[in-house]
Amino acid sequence: MSDRSNLPIPRLSVWLTHVGMVAEQVLRAFWPAFSIVLVLLAALMLGLQDVVSVEIVWAVGALSLGSFLTAAVLGLRGLKLPSRAEVLMRLDETLPGRPIQALMDDQAIGAADRDSVALWQAHKARMAQRVATAEAVKPDLRLASRDPYALRYAALLAFVVALVFGSLWRVGSVADMAPGTAAAGQGPTWEGWVEPPRYTGLPTLYLADQTDAELSVPKGSRVTLRLYGEVGAHSLTENSSALGAEAATDPEQEFVAERSGQLRIDGPTGREWAVEIIDDTAPQIAVAGSAEAEAGGQMKLPFVAGDDYGVVAGSALIELDLAAVDRRYGLAAEPEPREAIAVELPMPITGDRVDFAEDLIEDFSQHPWAHLPVRITLMATDAADQQSSSEPYVTDLPARRFFDPLAAAVIEQRRDLLWSRSNAPRIAQLLRAVSHLPEDLFRSETAYLRLRVVLRRLETFDQYGLKPEQQAEIAQALWDLAVLIEDGTLADALERMRRAQERLTEAMKNGASDEEIAELMQELREATQDYLQQLQRLAQPNGEDGERQQGQNGESLQMTQDDLQRMMDRIQELMEQGRMAEAQQALEEFQQMMENMRVTQGQGGGQQSEGQQAMEGLAETLREQQGLSDQAFRDLQEQFNPGAQSGESQGNEGRNGGQGRGQSHEGQGGQGEGSDQAGEGQQGQGSLADRQQALRDELSRQQQGLPGAGTPEGDAAREALDRAGRAMDEAEQALRGDDLAEAIDRQSEAMEALREGMRSLGEAMAQNQQNQPGQGTQDGDMQANNRDPLGRNPGAAGSISTDENLLQGEDVYRRARELLDEIRRRTGESDRPQIELEYLKRLLERF
Repeated sequence: MSDRSNLPIPRLSVWLTHVGMVAEQVLRAFWPAFSIVLVLLAALMLGLQDVVSVEIVWAVGALSLGSFLTAAVLGLRGLKLPSRAEVLMRLDETLPGRPIQALMDDQAIGAADRDSVALWQAHKARMAQRVATAEAVKPDLRLASRDPYALRYAALLAFVVALVFGSLWRVGSVADMAPGTAAAGQGPTWEGWVEPPRYTGLPTLYLADQTDAELSVPKGSRVTLRLYGEVGAHSLTENSSALGAEAATDPEQEFVAERSGQLRIDGPTGREWAVEIIDDTAPQIAVAGSAEAEAGGQMKLPFVAGDDYGVVAGSALIELDLAAVDRRYGLAAEPEPREAIAVELPMPITGDRVDFAEDLIEDFSQHPWAHLPVRITLMATDAADQQSSSEPYVTDLPARRFFDPLAAAVIEQRRDLLWSRSNAPRIAQLLRAVSHLPEDLFRSETAYLRLRVVLRRLETFDQYGLKPEQQAEIAQALWDLAVLIEDGTLADALERMRRAQERLTEAMKNGASDEEIAELMQELREATQDYLQQLQRLAQPNGEDGERQQGQNGESLQMTQDDLQRMMDRIQELMEQGRMAEAQQALEEFQQMMENMRVTQGQGGGQQSEGQQAMEGLAETLREQQGLSDQAFRDLQEQFNPGAQSGESQGNEGRNGGQGRGQSHEGQGGQGEGSDQAGEGQQGQGSLADRQQALRDELSRQQQGLPGAGTPEGDAAREALDRAGRAMDEAEQALRGDDLAEAIDRQSEAMEALREGMRSLGEAMAQNQQNQPGQGTQDGDMQANNRDPLGRNPGAAGSISTDENLLQGEDVYRRARELLDEIRRRTGESDRPQIELEYLKRLLERF
């Protein structure tokens, strides 16, 4: 055997391996003793010795000491420190080929053979190289086989809990329980606490630490006192509570401080304090600004509130100021009694509520008191259930404003109906007068039909006595009608732009708020953008015809988007400065300029494309559906007022109804059917149902060959036509069930869906035309002509959108403020799903 001390093993590896093996032996031998020590320290640090008698403490201590000594003795007996040979053996086991053992061996045979000796030396040199790379072996500290129940981890967990929630200083309290001091520990003494109400957020006071003669505590604080030692050695005297106990000697006493007074503990270690009660003041709340209507019609009322410990909740009570109401027209009658409006006030989501400012945002547009004088009283409540109110704030209840004269008239009649059911005959008379000559008044046949249906239902209900639920039904129908008239359902982009310009003009004349003007201005921008996109689709280059069109409309096509943007910015700037006359003149110039921006589509010959055929087929279906709706309306008139068709109906709508004012619907609207409807009765309605079914089948056939499949626009067109088909099915069922009013509503939905489908199909066709390369033009010509009517470059992949600046200046910040207010409003709606409320709160935190 070779000398082990001459082995080329790294000393650090040997030493670390030796330490690891010692740690293995110590841990395996003394883990029970370590666990006992950790459990004992955890119990002392948590103060368990203070909640049990001294006898139990000493018994548990003796048991713990005995267990520790036993575990230590057993550990010493089982402890076996590793030798150097065992360390080398551990290292050798981790090396390939056992090089350490090979270096310690001697050559057994062939010692006289020179070649054999040389081979042996080469082998030892190779083994020496392996030994030189030896690394320390990690110790095996696993004790699962010796501690199958993981008691060591339970002891470690208890010690960690004691470190977090306990204190090392409590270990020293065991000395107070030594023999000879037990009697002293049980001598006359006391301890006490003053616990303020939880909502104050103030800490608990330990009376023994209060050295000042005065003690200031919030009203409602709970005082707890414990007396130790001989009964009567200490006594409590106080006059701060409602009971005012005198010289109480009970071992444990508790009372609530309600008023200022004295607190005295008599005895060997007695103390005395002058108790001063800090009253909880009532919360304060007030209106901080004017109530205004936001762009969407919501009321925005700023307010401020505060409390010494924070406001818990708030509410607003809105009452009608009947004395301030202009009692004319429909408001002359006595109003029906209505309860005051009570809404919750929004509270800050983050930060304290000691002093804060917020905005109450609620939508009262559909309430009967909209735009009428009201008194708003704000109320705040603190954690002590103290409530205070603000001074009544008198204002007209802000709500949505309708700038279209017809929509405003419908809303006024809705208000009168909700004011009193006795106004029903007057309202019916006014609605009948409004709809007498609808040609130049109604822009939408759907709106006219709905108005006539509402009028007939109102007259029928009033004839038999208008009930509250019928009143609410008519009011909701009038609201929907006013919104339809105000917002419009115009499919033509130019008409929608004209509509936005008219609404903006009306708003400037009526002195609308800045928010309403900003919303209408944004609507004008969007309508203008849609109109320009329509011009772009019509101005797509189509060979020579397209070039000829561009030559004829060169003036409009050369206008840049920046010029148009500057004009609209100028109009908005003038309105914000209050220069309405100049803004009106600029708006008229803008309107005249846009009227002149027309692109006439070339009349090229040749066969129609598949998309054009589909568009013409859908247009024909829409005309036929309009004719059926007109015929159903005439039948409804005849049902309520027999014999009135020849006079009123034809006078209002013309011979063929609806769009028959500008187009012929012979065979669709039903000239022959309308003439003998009264005689045929149910047979005529059955005929309408059959024609509705045939029209539905024709739409199904047209849906099969629609172009643009797989594109967003094409999918949107198909989805809209599916909705139109479902509405036609429901209209057919209503016709077969003799429910003409329901049938008219469903037919209106079908027509709206058809218009939407045609718009989406037109966009799909325009997108497809943009994506088609070539078409007989050179790349240079395509690059030159690939601009919209305002001279803008299209976006990527030929999309209509552009990367050029579209929103600049104050619009960015105004839009940001509107988004923030909308988030706050939705956060205050407690009926929203919890997951949505949490998301909105996270958004507010980021702002």
